[in-house]
Amino acid sequence: MAPLDPERERAILDATIELLSELGYDRMSVDQIAKRAKASKATIYRRWSGKPELVVDVICRRFDMDTPRGEDTGTLRGDLESIFRGLCDTVERRYTLVIGLSSTLVSNQELARTLRAHMPTKNLDDVRALLERAGGRGELTGPVDAERLFAVSEALVWHQMIFTGPPFDDAFVAASVDGVLMPVAKSWSAGGVG
Repeated sequence: MAPLDPERERAILDATIELLSELGYDRMSVDQIAKRAKASKATIYRRWSGKPELVVDVICRRFDMDTPRGEDTGTLRGDLESIFRGLCDTVERRYTLVIGLSSTLVSNQELARTLRAHMPTKNLDDVRALLERAGGRGELTGPVDAERLFAVSEALVWHQMIFTGPPFDDAFVAASVDGVLMPVAKSWSAGGVG
């Protein structure tokens, strides 16, 4: 990938996000991105080999879907609620874009393959820390895999988004934490599964 002036790159990435939200992946074109960003197609193609690579770059660098920062509330339940609420807030902010992309990733295998190849690893340090704190307080009796627990959290949010839609209100957060995440964490901890 050729280097690009940071201001020009930002304009192209911003235009891509806007058009993804407005039109969706399939209806969006590199021509439209160039026009919206006030850039030439040649400029775009110097940096990205095509629309899939550009969209994957947007998702990986600008999508703000990394693991939310948690806070130490003094309890496993409070810490899980903090992380889970942050995840809900992140997904809700990008609702239109996420919905458009999720259906596209199912139907467009080229985009899905490109995304899988370039998706950065999530930083789960806060999830690991909250699980370690819970163990230190005696709330968990054994280890719990942070990656698996966060995957369950993401599955709850994606299911809500796709089948019910936002808002992710207090009742949803409480039901998810109390009805799923706490029992799963305690079960995995007790059985050594997680």
